[in-house]
Amino acid sequence: MSEQNQRLDPLATADSQDSITAEIEDLHATYRAGVEADSSQEETQPRLNFAPYRSSLLRHPTKDLHHTDPETIELASPAFGHRDVHILESDLTVQHNGEPIGERIKVRGRVLDGNGRPVRGQLIEIWQANAAGRYIHKRDQHPAPIDPNFSGVGRAITGDDGSYEFTTIKPAPYPWKNHHNAWRPAHIHFSLFGTDFTQRMITQMYFPGDPLFALDPIYQSITDQKARDRLVATYDHSVTSHEWNTGYYWDIVLTGSQRTLMEDEDHDHE
Repeated sequence: MSEQNQRLDPLATADSQDSITAEIEDLHATYRAGVEADSSQEETQPRLNFAPYRSSLLRHPTKDLHHTDPETIELASPAFGHRDVHILESDLTVQHNGEPIGERIKVRGRVLDGNGRPVRGQLIEIWQANAAGRYIHKRDQHPAPIDPNFSGVGRAITGDDGSYEFTTIKPAPYPWKNHHNAWRPAHIHFSLFGTDFTQRMITQMYFPGDPLFALDPIYQSITDQKARDRLVATYDHSVTSHEWNTGYYWDIVLTGSQRTLMEDEDHDHE
């Protein structure tokens, strides 16, 4: 599909990037002023109703969450163990008959609790777009090619030291319909289950130096710069392999003031 022939969605062209950026800057300035006046106002999680992220206004929770009985839920929920996750499931480049297209990368890190202790035996699932910015999902209508050799999903279990590692393809940015010419930074979705099925964390890992950071209302819905920085992996040359892959390192902290930011499950394709 050529740029000239691509049909524009009226709902996706109502706001310009400049107006979205101005809204983001105003909200961040107000937040910084509030923290300077009272440091206890520091935010560690993304806002649920961040106006520049348009759909968050319509679908964010409006009532307090209710605690549920984990034991009751687990009677009907899937359970995973070491024998259920094969080691090859962490290599997203070997799931088909051919090589996927794109920059081969390894993502390595540890899962830690709020005291820096490793969380062993933790199930980690990831999903992502391919090297053209396309998900294999019927809801993804981005006119970019699907790679028949890349599904973009994988999972692993952390080791005794809380470590994990995935081999995959670096995803590309892709457009979405928040506003005119909106593009999401390249990212990988992560899902982790705690000791109970009700303790699921969903988050995103970004790549360093992405020029789209300042323009993205999902990333910017985290009003605190230090908290945003914790979602960005570090390029780590020790994770690279000769003539094979580049490498990134990213730790995930489940609890405490340095915890990794969570998101709601509707971000799956954004």
